[in-house]
Amino acid sequence: MKHYEIFSRWSVFMCFFGWWLFSSLKSYSNPVRCQVGAAHLVDEEREAQRGWVTSPGPHSQEIGGDSGCEDAGEAVFPGQDPQWYPARQSLRLDPKGKSLKDEDVLQKLPVGTTATLYFRDLGAQISWVTVFLTEYAGPLFIYLLFYFRVPFIYGHRYDFTSSRHTVVHLACICHSFHYVKRLLETLFVHRFSHGTMPLRNIFKNCTYYWGFAAWMAYYINHPLYTPPTYGAQQVKLALAIFVICQLGNFSIHMALRDLRPAGSKTRKIPYPTKNPFTWLFLLVSCPNYTYEVGSWIGFAIMTQCLPVALFSLVGFTQMTIWAKGKHRSYLKEFRDYPPLRMPIIPFLL
Repeated sequence: MKHYEIFSRWSVFMCFFGWWLFSSLKSYSNPVRCQVGAAHLVDEEREAQRGWVTSPGPHSQEIGGDSGCEDAGEAVFPGQDPQWYPARQSLRLDPKGKSLKDEDVLQKLPVGTTATLYFRDLGAQISWVTVFLTEYAGPLFIYLLFYFRVPFIYGHRYDFTSSRHTVVHLACICHSFHYVKRLLETLFVHRFSHGTMPLRNIFKNCTYYWGFAAWMAYYINHPLYTPPTYGAQQVKLALAIFVICQLGNFSIHMALRDLRPAGSKTRKIPYPTKNPFTWLFLLVSCPNYTYEVGSWIGFAIMTQCLPVALFSLVGFTQMTIWAKGKHRSYLKEFRDYPPLRMPIIPFLL
Protein backbone atom coordinates (compact mmCIF):
# COMPACT_ATOMS: atom_id res chain seq x y z
CA MET A 1 0.00 0.00 0.00
CA LYS A 2 1.39 3.39 -0.99
CA HIS A 3 2.05 6.10 1.54
CA TYR A 4 -0.59 8.44 0.21
CA GLU A 5 -3.22 5.68 0.46
CA ILE A 6 -2.28 5.00 4.08
CA PHE A 7 -2.35 8.71 4.83
CA SER A 8 -5.78 9.08 3.20
CA ARG A 9 -7.23 6.37 5.41
CA TRP A 10 -5.63 7.91 8.49
CA SER A 11 -7.08 11.27 7.51
CA VAL A 12 -10.60 9.86 7.27
CA PHE A 13 -10.21 8.14 10.63
CA MET A 14 -8.88 11.27 12.32
CA CYS A 15 -11.66 13.40 10.82
CA PHE A 16 -14.29 11.14 12.36
CA PHE A 17 -12.36 11.04 15.62
CA GLY A 18 -12.03 14.82 15.63
CA TRP A 19 -15.75 15.26 15.00
CA TRP A 20 -16.60 12.95 17.90
CA LEU A 21 -14.00 14.57 20.14
CA PHE A 22 -15.02 18.18 19.66
CA SER A 23 -18.69 17.32 19.81
CA SER A 24 -17.96 16.27 23.39
CA LEU A 25 -16.20 19.54 24.25
CA LYS A 26 -18.69 20.53 26.86
CA SER A 27 -18.47 20.87 30.57
CA TYR A 28 -20.32 18.47 32.77
CA SER A 29 -20.91 17.98 36.44
CA ASN A 30 -22.64 15.61 38.78
CA PRO A 31 -26.01 16.49 40.31
CA VAL A 32 -25.78 18.83 43.28
CA ARG A 33 -26.22 17.55 46.78
CA CYS A 34 -25.96 19.98 49.68
CA GLN A 35 -27.74 20.17 53.01
CA VAL A 36 -26.85 22.53 55.83
CA GLY A 37 -28.60 24.28 58.62
CA ALA A 38 -28.15 27.78 57.24
CA ALA A 39 -25.27 29.05 55.17
CA HIS A 40 -24.84 32.67 54.21
CA LEU A 41 -23.27 32.90 50.76
CA VAL A 42 -20.94 35.72 49.73
CA ASP A 43 -19.61 36.37 46.23
CA GLU A 44 -15.92 37.25 46.69
CA GLU A 45 -15.59 39.18 43.46
CA ARG A 46 -18.70 41.28 43.89
CA GLU A 47 -18.54 41.34 47.68
CA ALA A 48 -22.28 40.97 47.87
CA GLN A 49 -24.72 38.49 49.28
CA ARG A 50 -25.78 35.98 46.63
CA GLY A 51 -28.26 33.90 48.58
CA TRP A 52 -28.88 31.40 51.32
CA VAL A 53 -28.43 27.64 51.40
CA THR A 54 -30.98 26.13 53.72
CA SER A 55 -32.07 22.68 54.78
CA PRO A 56 -34.23 20.94 53.93
CA GLY A 57 -34.90 22.10 50.37
CA PRO A 58 -35.78 20.86 46.91
CA HIS A 59 -32.09 20.51 45.95
CA SER A 60 -30.83 18.78 49.09
CA GLN A 61 -30.56 15.16 50.09
CA GLU A 62 -29.40 13.02 52.98
CA ILE A 63 -25.97 11.46 52.42
CA GLY A 64 -25.05 8.55 54.63
CA GLY A 65 -27.09 9.84 57.51
CA ASP A 66 -25.17 13.10 57.60
CA SER A 67 -25.82 16.29 55.78
CA GLY A 68 -23.03 16.90 53.32
CA CYS A 69 -21.84 19.23 50.66
CA GLU A 70 -21.21 17.30 47.48
CA ASP A 71 -20.90 19.46 44.35
CA ALA A 72 -22.85 22.15 46.12
CA GLY A 73 -23.22 24.60 43.26
CA GLU A 74 -26.77 23.87 42.23
CA ALA A 75 -27.92 24.12 45.80
CA VAL A 76 -26.26 27.50 46.04
CA PHE A 77 -28.14 28.85 43.04
CA PRO A 78 -31.29 26.73 42.73
CA GLY A 79 -32.81 27.74 39.42
CA GLN A 80 -30.67 30.90 39.24
CA ASP A 81 -27.53 31.84 37.30
CA PRO A 82 -27.20 28.57 35.30
CA GLN A 83 -23.78 29.74 34.11
CA TRP A 84 -22.40 28.81 37.55
CA TYR A 85 -22.86 25.07 37.26
CA PRO A 86 -21.47 22.95 40.14
CA ALA A 87 -18.06 22.17 38.62
CA ARG A 88 -17.43 25.88 38.11
CA GLN A 89 -17.94 26.81 41.75
CA SER A 90 -15.48 27.03 44.60
CA LEU A 91 -16.91 27.35 48.10
CA ARG A 92 -14.71 28.34 51.03
CA LEU A 93 -15.12 29.07 54.71
CA ASP A 94 -12.46 31.76 54.47
CA PRO A 95 -11.78 34.06 51.50
CA LYS A 96 -8.09 33.08 51.51
CA GLY A 97 -8.61 29.48 52.55
CA LYS A 98 -8.79 26.28 50.52
CA SER A 99 -11.88 25.22 48.63
CA LEU A 100 -14.19 22.77 50.33
CA LYS A 101 -13.98 19.26 48.96
CA ASP A 102 -17.02 17.62 47.41
CA GLU A 103 -17.12 15.08 50.23
CA ASP A 104 -16.83 17.62 53.07
CA VAL A 105 -19.68 17.52 55.57
CA LEU A 106 -20.53 20.99 56.86
CA GLN A 107 -21.64 19.71 60.26
CA LYS A 108 -18.12 18.37 60.78
CA LEU A 109 -16.41 21.60 59.79
CA PRO A 110 -15.52 24.33 62.31
CA VAL A 111 -18.78 26.27 61.87
CA GLY A 112 -21.77 27.00 64.05
CA THR A 113 -25.44 26.76 63.20
CA THR A 114 -24.92 29.49 60.62
CA ALA A 115 -21.91 29.44 58.27
CA THR A 116 -20.66 32.01 55.79
CA LEU A 117 -19.50 30.45 52.55
CA TYR A 118 -17.37 32.40 50.08
CA PHE A 119 -18.07 31.72 46.44
CA ARG A 120 -15.46 31.96 43.67
CA ASP A 121 -16.03 31.39 39.96
CA LEU A 122 -13.46 28.89 38.66
CA GLY A 123 -14.23 29.71 35.05
CA ALA A 124 -15.54 27.48 32.28
CA GLN A 125 -14.77 23.81 32.91
CA ILE A 126 -14.08 20.83 30.65
CA SER A 127 -13.90 17.13 31.46
CA TRP A 128 -10.51 15.55 32.09
CA VAL A 129 -11.30 12.76 29.63
CA THR A 130 -11.91 15.25 26.83
CA VAL A 131 -8.71 17.12 27.70
CA PHE A 132 -6.60 13.97 27.62
CA LEU A 133 -8.12 12.71 24.38
CA THR A 134 -7.47 16.07 22.73
CA GLU A 135 -3.92 16.30 24.05
CA TYR A 136 -2.97 12.81 22.89
CA ALA A 137 -4.82 12.56 19.59
CA GLY A 138 -3.06 15.69 18.32
CA PRO A 139 0.55 14.42 18.56
CA LEU A 140 -0.46 11.08 17.06
CA PHE A 141 -1.93 12.74 13.96
CA ILE A 142 0.66 15.51 13.66
CA TYR A 143 3.61 13.12 13.77
CA LEU A 144 2.11 11.03 10.97
CA LEU A 145 1.77 14.12 8.77
CA PHE A 146 5.55 14.50 8.85
CA TYR A 147 6.20 10.76 8.61
CA PHE A 148 4.18 10.46 5.41
CA ARG A 149 5.73 13.71 4.19
CA VAL A 150 2.53 15.34 3.09
CA PRO A 151 2.87 18.25 0.63
CA PHE A 152 4.14 21.68 1.69
CA ILE A 153 6.36 20.33 4.49
CA TYR A 154 9.65 19.30 2.92
CA GLY A 155 9.19 20.42 -0.66
CA HIS A 156 7.40 18.97 -3.67
CA ARG A 157 10.13 16.49 -4.59
CA TYR A 158 9.73 14.72 -1.24
CA ASP A 159 5.91 14.51 -1.17
CA PHE A 160 4.80 11.10 0.15
CA THR A 161 8.32 9.67 -0.08
CA SER A 162 9.76 7.24 2.44
CA SER A 163 12.92 7.48 4.51
CA ARG A 164 15.64 4.95 3.82
CA HIS A 165 16.64 4.78 7.50
CA THR A 166 15.13 2.00 9.62
CA VAL A 167 15.32 4.11 12.77
CA VAL A 168 12.88 6.63 11.27
CA HIS A 169 10.21 3.94 10.81
CA LEU A 170 10.94 2.48 14.23
CA ALA A 171 10.61 5.92 15.82
CA CYS A 172 7.20 6.38 14.18
CA ILE A 173 6.04 3.03 15.54
CA CYS A 174 7.23 3.89 19.06
CA HIS A 175 5.73 7.39 19.01
CA SER A 176 2.39 6.14 17.68
CA PHE A 177 2.31 3.27 20.17
CA HIS A 178 2.92 5.66 23.05
CA TYR A 179 0.00 7.94 22.21
CA VAL A 180 -2.38 5.13 21.23
CA LYS A 181 -1.59 3.61 24.64
CA ARG A 182 -2.37 6.94 26.31
CA LEU A 183 -5.68 7.26 24.48
CA LEU A 184 -6.74 3.73 25.45
CA GLU A 185 -5.68 4.27 29.07
CA THR A 186 -7.73 7.46 29.19
CA LEU A 187 -10.82 5.60 27.99
CA PHE A 188 -10.46 2.33 29.89
CA VAL A 189 -7.90 2.59 32.71
CA HIS A 190 -7.67 6.00 34.39
CA ARG A 191 -10.08 6.96 37.16
CA PHE A 192 -10.15 10.66 37.83
CA SER A 193 -10.61 12.11 41.31
CA HIS A 194 -11.85 15.37 39.75
CA GLY A 195 -14.30 15.44 36.88
CA THR A 196 -13.24 18.70 35.27
CA MET A 197 -10.46 21.23 34.82
CA PRO A 198 -10.49 24.87 33.63
CA LEU A 199 -11.20 25.15 29.91
CA ARG A 200 -8.27 27.53 29.40
CA ASN A 201 -5.82 24.77 30.35
CA ILE A 202 -6.60 22.75 27.25
CA PHE A 203 -5.05 25.41 25.03
CA LYS A 204 -1.86 25.49 27.11
CA ASN A 205 -1.60 21.71 27.24
CA CYS A 206 -2.29 21.24 23.54
CA THR A 207 0.29 23.87 22.63
CA TYR A 208 2.86 21.91 24.61
CA TYR A 209 2.05 18.44 23.28
CA TRP A 210 1.19 19.40 19.71
CA GLY A 211 4.04 21.88 19.36
CA PHE A 212 6.73 19.49 20.55
CA ALA A 213 5.26 16.68 18.41
CA ALA A 214 5.56 18.84 15.29
CA TRP A 215 9.05 20.02 16.22
CA MET A 216 10.52 16.57 16.84
CA ALA A 217 8.67 14.99 13.90
CA TYR A 218 10.00 17.62 11.50
CA TYR A 219 13.61 16.70 12.22
CA ILE A 220 13.24 12.94 12.66
CA ASN A 221 11.39 12.55 9.35
CA HIS A 222 13.41 15.14 7.45
CA PRO A 223 14.94 13.88 4.17
CA LEU A 224 18.37 14.97 5.42
CA TYR A 225 18.06 13.21 8.79
CA THR A 226 21.14 11.19 9.78
CA PRO A 227 20.97 8.02 11.93
CA PRO A 228 22.42 7.85 15.48
CA THR A 229 26.18 7.92 15.88
CA TYR A 230 26.55 4.34 17.10
CA GLY A 231 24.15 2.85 14.60
CA ALA A 232 22.09 -0.27 15.25
CA GLN A 233 23.55 -0.93 18.71
CA GLN A 234 22.42 2.48 19.96
CA VAL A 235 18.97 2.00 18.43
CA LYS A 236 18.53 -1.46 19.96
CA LEU A 237 19.58 -0.29 23.42
CA ALA A 238 17.24 2.70 23.22
CA LEU A 239 14.38 0.52 21.97
CA ALA A 240 14.83 -1.83 24.94
CA ILE A 241 14.70 1.14 27.35
CA PHE A 242 11.59 2.48 25.65
CA VAL A 243 9.70 -0.85 25.67
CA ILE A 244 10.59 -1.66 29.30
CA CYS A 245 9.51 1.80 30.48
CA GLN A 246 6.26 1.65 28.50
CA LEU A 247 5.40 -1.69 30.09
CA GLY A 248 6.34 -0.30 33.49
CA ASN A 249 4.21 2.80 33.00
CA PHE A 250 1.20 0.70 32.02
CA SER A 251 1.72 -1.63 34.98
CA ILE A 252 1.75 1.28 37.42
CA HIS A 253 -1.40 2.74 35.91
CA MET A 254 -3.17 -0.60 36.33
CA ALA A 255 -1.96 -0.87 39.94
CA LEU A 256 -3.22 2.64 40.72
CA ARG A 257 -6.54 1.86 39.06
CA ASP A 258 -7.05 -1.18 41.28
CA LEU A 259 -6.54 0.99 44.37
CA ARG A 260 -9.63 3.08 43.64
CA PRO A 261 -13.00 1.39 43.08
CA ALA A 262 -15.09 2.83 40.26
CA GLY A 263 -16.97 5.95 41.35
CA SER A 264 -14.91 6.29 44.53
CA LYS A 265 -12.47 8.97 45.65
CA THR A 266 -10.81 6.74 48.22
CA ARG A 267 -7.05 7.25 48.58
CA LYS A 268 -4.76 4.42 49.68
CA ILE A 269 -1.02 3.92 49.90
CA PRO A 270 0.14 2.18 46.70
CA TYR A 271 2.29 -0.89 47.29
CA PRO A 272 4.12 -3.26 44.93
CA THR A 273 2.16 -6.20 43.53
CA LYS A 274 3.31 -9.49 42.03
CA ASN A 275 4.07 -7.60 38.83
CA PRO A 276 7.85 -6.89 38.89
CA PHE A 277 7.32 -3.51 37.20
CA THR A 278 5.44 -2.31 40.28
CA TRP A 279 8.37 -3.04 42.60
CA LEU A 280 9.57 0.49 41.92
CA PHE A 281 6.92 1.51 44.46
CA LEU A 282 9.45 0.41 47.08
CA LEU A 283 11.63 3.38 46.21
CA VAL A 284 9.48 6.15 44.72
CA SER A 285 5.99 7.54 45.22
CA CYS A 286 5.25 8.12 41.52
CA PRO A 287 6.90 5.36 39.46
CA ASN A 288 4.53 6.10 36.59
CA TYR A 289 6.38 9.39 36.11
CA THR A 290 9.73 7.61 36.46
CA TYR A 291 8.81 5.19 33.67
CA GLU A 292 7.38 8.01 31.55
CA VAL A 293 10.62 9.97 31.71
CA GLY A 294 12.57 6.79 31.00
CA SER A 295 10.50 6.19 27.87
CA TRP A 296 11.33 9.60 26.46
CA ILE A 297 15.00 9.26 27.36
CA GLY A 298 15.01 6.02 25.39
CA PHE A 299 13.28 7.73 22.48
CA ALA A 300 15.83 10.57 22.59
CA ILE A 301 18.73 8.10 22.50
CA MET A 302 17.10 6.20 19.65
CA THR A 303 16.57 9.25 17.44
CA GLN A 304 19.52 11.33 18.69
CA CYS A 305 17.31 14.36 18.14
CA LEU A 306 17.66 17.59 20.15
CA PRO A 307 13.91 18.48 20.21
CA VAL A 308 13.19 15.07 21.75
CA ALA A 309 15.83 15.66 24.42
CA LEU A 310 14.33 19.07 25.23
CA PHE A 311 10.85 17.56 25.38
CA SER A 312 12.17 14.96 27.82
CA LEU A 313 13.78 17.64 29.97
CA VAL A 314 10.67 19.82 30.11
CA GLY A 315 8.51 16.79 30.83
CA PHE A 316 10.86 15.64 33.58
CA THR A 317 10.73 19.09 35.19
CA GLN A 318 6.94 19.17 35.18
CA MET A 319 6.55 15.58 36.38
CA THR A 320 9.03 16.23 39.19
CA ILE A 321 6.80 19.08 40.40
CA TRP A 322 3.74 16.80 40.26
CA ALA A 323 5.60 13.95 41.98
CA LYS A 324 6.77 16.18 44.83
CA GLY A 325 3.22 17.41 45.34
CA LYS A 326 1.83 13.88 45.49
CA HIS A 327 4.65 12.77 47.76
CA ARG A 328 3.86 15.59 50.21
CA SER A 329 0.17 14.65 50.10
CA TYR A 330 0.97 11.03 50.91
CA LEU A 331 3.18 12.04 53.85
CA LYS A 332 0.53 14.39 55.18
CA GLU A 333 -2.36 11.96 54.81
CA PHE A 334 -0.73 8.68 55.88
CA ARG A 335 1.34 8.54 59.06
CA ASP A 336 2.64 5.06 58.16
CA TYR A 337 3.81 6.07 54.70
CA PRO A 338 7.07 4.24 53.75
CA PRO A 339 9.95 6.56 54.74
CA LEU A 340 12.43 5.31 52.12
CA ARG A 341 10.41 6.51 49.16
CA MET A 342 11.44 9.52 47.12
CA PRO A 343 9.08 11.39 44.78
CA ILE A 344 10.41 10.31 41.36
CA ILE A 345 14.09 9.21 41.37
CA PRO A 346 15.21 6.53 43.86
CA PHE A 347 17.49 7.86 46.62
CA LEU A 348 17.88 11.26 44.92
CA LEU A 349 14.73 13.21 44.13
